[in-house]
Amino acid sequence: MSASTPVTARRLLATVLAAGALVGSAAASASADQDRRPHRPQVEISGVQYDSPGHDDRSSRSLNKEWVDIHNSSRRAVNLDGWTLSEDRDGNTYTFRHYRLEGHATVRVHTGFGRNSDSDLFQGRRNYAWDNRADTATLANDRGRLVDSQSWGGHRGGHHGHHNR
Repeated sequence: MSASTPVTARRLLATVLAAGALVGSAAASASADQDRRPHRPQVEISGVQYDSPGHDDRSSRSLNKEWVDIHNSSRRAVNLDGWTLSEDRDGNTYTFRHYRLEGHATVRVHTGFGRNSDSDLFQGRRNYAWDNRADTATLANDRGRLVDSQSWGGHRGGHHGHHNR
């Protein structure tokens, strides 16, 4: 019996080592799968108020009740300098200048005039930017690549539209 004990111990050790290698391989494979998964966009259009409440009288108050919210879902700040927010019906385009959107933050881009802050930016328009019936808000980065868009009305299949994710 003593002659088989070292053989049994070696077999047991080999089995334990093989199991450890399998566990390590599975963990590495799971980690690699996580690296290959597409990540959610860091910056997206999170809301649009395209129909200013009340009378459309082009007052500063009315114009500023028309807005688009841009949200950064990542932990890191994103430099939006040179990014654009545009609408496709009339081609109105707002270009972000020297603006950094902090992590987990939202900025509201108003149509009219006002004082820019970390949470509110103003396009400085005297007319409404967004069509109440149907339009698309498009966010593009400083290289002109589509980051996100949101449609309402008869554009691209409905009210909530398309998000590029």
